[in-house]
Amino acid sequence: MSKTETSETLSSEDLEPLFDIGARLKAMRGAAGLSQRQLAQRAGVPHAQISNVEKNKISPSIATLRKILNGLGVSMADFFEPERQFPPGPFFRNDELIDLTSKVAMSSIGTGTGRMFFRQIGNAREHNLQILHEVYEPEADTGEALLQHGSSEGGFVVEGELEVTVGDEVRVLKTGEAYLFDSRIPHRFRNVSSGRTVVISACTPPYL
Repeated sequence: MSKTETSETLSSEDLEPLFDIGARLKAMRGAAGLSQRQLAQRAGVPHAQISNVEKNKISPSIATLRKILNGLGVSMADFFEPERQFPPGPFFRNDELIDLTSKVAMSSIGTGTGRMFFRQIGNAREHNLQILHEVYEPEADTGEALLQHGSSEGGFVVEGELEVTVGDEVRVLKTGEAYLFDSRIPHRFRNVSSGRTVVISACTPPYL
């Protein structure tokens, strides 16, 4: 394999010795409740490509893997993160919520001067549902590069005010108001108030 090929494709030489790209993709696809054909349609790739990656017959290029993961609503960071242990539920103490703040930073979400904090309830992949406790400090902003992924999401503003952009529509939601939309539509979240904003949100399939 040439140096150029190594930089463009992902193989076992580039990853941890025991990391299995095919098995990981198959498990995540199964958790999302998608067939290979459905994932291929969402990702905009040939059906055979999904099958070949899952069987480790081919090493996908980074660009191809990003397209496939976008179809799942999964980030590269999440895909390659080692499996973590989740509290079994069905009930969770405050200190059992999973901190995803660092994962948000790795996903390059957030360009404002204010900080954002995200905590997840339980194992989102297992239930194909990501429920988040989100905190936006003043001037927190997911960024001018609008978010877009293959999911549906909704949220309820528990405290403060949150400016939500969905396509060409922009609205400042106040405490007690909510949103629900197709995540394939470009979107953005900003705290334009002088105080913190708290949101409880849900996304399926999981994005972060």
